Amino acid sequence: MKERETRRGRIYAVIRRIPRGRVATYGQVALFAGLPGQARLVGYALAALDVDSDVPWHRVVNARGAISLPPQGHSARMQRARLEAEGVVFESDRVVLARHRWRPRGSSRGISGR
Repeated sequence: MKERETRRGRIYAVIRRIPRGRVATYGQVALFAGLPGQARLVGYALAALDVDSDVPWHRVVNARGAISLPPQGHSARMQRARLEAEGVVFESDRVVLARHRWRPRGSSRGISGR
């Protein structure tokens, strides 16, 4: 139980660093949280969030840039609306990752940028 809380805390800390107008993939969040290959764990952590959480969950998308929630559901519509309000552009129901992917400075993968 304590280990699960620690992993979730690391995941939430990474997500809180994603700036407005940027997105990260589940796999990217897992990697930066020190959990490479654990993209599914990021999804579980996000599903466990309280409704009033300050974690910007809407900034996490799948590897194709798509919203992973059921497309006709309220949460998927909310996620898209929040991203669009931050200036994130969608093409064919996918975020343009080349434009909006978060690239933190000093990451262990040598990724630079915002």
